Amino acid sequence: MRIVPEVVPCESSSQEEADEGIRLALTAIIDAFTKPLSAEEASPTPKVKEEAARIVFQGQLDEVNRFFYKRGWGDGLPLVPPTEEAVAEMLTGTDLPPDHLVGKLVPRLGYATVEKIAINAVMAGALPVHLPVILACVDAILDHGARYSTYNVSTGSWAPCWMINGPIRKEIHVNSGSGAMSPGDIANAVIGRAMGLVIKNIGGARKGIEDMGVLGNPGKYSLVFAENEEESPWPPLHVENNSGTNLGADASGVTMFFPNCYTQILPYGSDAQGIIDGMIYNLQPGRGGMTCLIFNPVQAKALAKAGWTKQRIKNYVAEYARVPAYRHRSYHDHSLAYGRPGMTPHNPQDSMSIISHPKFIEVIVAGGAGGFMGFLCSSANNETFVTKKIVLPANWKKLVAKYRSMVPAYERY
Repeated sequence: MRIVPEVVPCESSSQEEADEGIRLALTAIIDAFTKPLSAEEASPTPKVKEEAARIVFQGQLDEVNRFFYKRGWGDGLPLVPPTEEAVAEMLTGTDLPPDHLVGKLVPRLGYATVEKIAINAVMAGALPVHLPVILACVDAILDHGARYSTYNVSTGSWAPCWMINGPIRKEIHVNSGSGAMSPGDIANAVIGRAMGLVIKNIGGARKGIEDMGVLGNPGKYSLVFAENEEESPWPPLHVENNSGTNLGADASGVTMFFPNCYTQILPYGSDAQGIIDGMIYNLQPGRGGMTCLIFNPVQAKALAKAGWTKQRIKNYVAEYARVPAYRHRSYHDHSLAYGRPGMTPHNPQDSMSIISHPKFIEVIVAGGAGGFMGFLCSSANNETFVTKKIVLPANWKKLVAKYRSMVPAYERY
């Protein structure tokens, strides 16, 4: 393949810059189409593929970490060495054989076998009880609705968000309460971290090479939390969601999408109208894509008591979260009109909805006591919220019992 470089700034909206870039590249483009093939181009020399050794390094913990880091296999934090014994223990978290192919991950079409996924899970510090969730997460990004093939290499710095539902939340201690998105809970931390390593090491999305995020996103380390189903007045996400997937209340599932922004806000009052007004008046006109609204249990109960269902909230936010057209991104950039090409008003003072349809909004209950609520949002809406079932191995009860004590025991006052 012949490649012609060009000088138009990435995502430029200047017609003059684009025209000049085309003019400068045109001669090279014509040459690339018309110049006869060289001998190497006509008959490329086959690359000799070296057989990878099963054991790539032996040494002390610090030596292993330096070796892995220098080869670009880490995420900047210390790694747990994926020894034969550690990987074998991780594989007790599934009944699938090690060579089972879950799928091929773009951009480099890496073969995501169960064993390779387990290796990256070990490196992230995961336990065998986390492996069923991680396998479901891999299944989720392979779903075309997630648009993983776009977001893992985009300039937009999208971070996969994983929301966990069902009995497994309690069995593996996924935090859904106070500080659900803060560090300190092993399940919340390692599930997202393992997926980051899977995406990088198996899929091949490496920062600044394939992953072209301009600013980056701290959520790429781990953005995992559970829904607080016990304190929610509404059906949980794995039972009632926009994708129409109903796994059943007794099943466990993971729902994911790719946000690139997280915002905490205070409502305008503790009553239902104050809560909903605080949400619609703080959504950002520069976003407008997939959005997950996060209410804490007290706010969710206040809304439900006043007759608000999840669907009513979605409909209301899509209709009444509005800004004057001149403040809306698609008014200025029709190429990124969030599904609204040709639908921007002529009068810049006319209002436009920030989120064009309720199907781009999900509602989840999480967090602890306090006034804050929040939302995770994206600047694109060409994906869906993907929900996948978490499949448990036959030895699940024994596995849960083995790792049940893996919880922090804080000293009390």
